[in-house]
Amino acid sequence: MIRSETIYATALELNRRAACEIPDDVRLAVERMQRAETHAMPRYVLEKIGENYAKARREGRPMCSDTGLPRFYVKLGNEAVVEGGPVALERAIRKATADATAGIPLRPNRVHPLTRKDYNNNVGAHAPTVDYSFEPDARWLDLTATHKGGLFGSDYRMLFPADGLAGIRRFFLDTLSEFFRRGMSCPPVTIGVGIGGTKDVCVRLAKEAACLRIVGDRHPDPAVAALETDLVELGNASGFGPMGFHGDRAVLDVHVEVAFAHTGGMPVSVQQFCHAQRRMTARIHDDNSVAYREDPRWFTDYYRRETVD
Repeated sequence: MIRSETIYATALELNRRAACEIPDDVRLAVERMQRAETHAMPRYVLEKIGENYAKARREGRPMCSDTGLPRFYVKLGNEAVVEGGPVALERAIRKATADATAGIPLRPNRVHPLTRKDYNNNVGAHAPTVDYSFEPDARWLDLTATHKGGLFGSDYRMLFPADGLAGIRRFFLDTLSEFFRRGMSCPPVTIGVGIGGTKDVCVRLAKEAACLRIVGDRHPDPAVAALETDLVELGNASGFGPMGFHGDRAVLDVHVEVAFAHTGGMPVSVQQFCHAQRRMTARIHDDNSVAYREDPRWFTDYYRRETVD
């Protein structure tokens, strides 16, 4: 049985690692981008981003003063048993988030949208967000913490089948222009694109694609993978560079996820995950041993299943 105190301790440590330890896939991608950049100011910016990564890890401090909005993704094995059930799991996550906010510290960003009431612990109504998926046969629980900004870098548009790939490309470039040019994003970024489903599913998939896949990962569907490669090239031919400067590249990667949609529409959502890509995953086994890793492995074959099992 997976104990609630194990979940609490793991969620607390995940918040610390996510805030202070940038994953290797992102760090190495920024280093490659810096070596390839031909413009002086963007190259300088990328160099300083890399130094900031190293200093945050070395000193155990968050690498960005805006530590975003803590949220959790739970992948629960079908055979796993959690002490106290989902209520105890979420209670442990909420307490760990409050304690991490005080102890790391994280910036207390969560407030009531109207009254601005603030408990100063990143906990409130529907906060932190906890999303779930499930895996057949497994007896473990995967817990992923991400700290993602909640202000800019996301958009949604209802396209139609006749818009096709050209419409997706146009919307993709519109979002880059909107957020990069106006200083409302922090490139270089990983971009998640959700296509299909209903509006809420489309937006959810885009955020998961941005936050829960590693740089260099490609979708198993060849058509989707080809679109990912195309959008990376398109984004990096736009003239935008790091932190709004003119440069050679501003896109670390593009990850596309799809859901079957209404036959009359093609909803598309774009979500940007800035260069402070704060994510960390742990697998809690039924003997309460814990193994930490950087790749969430959220998009399993079961999660992407298309038809009747």
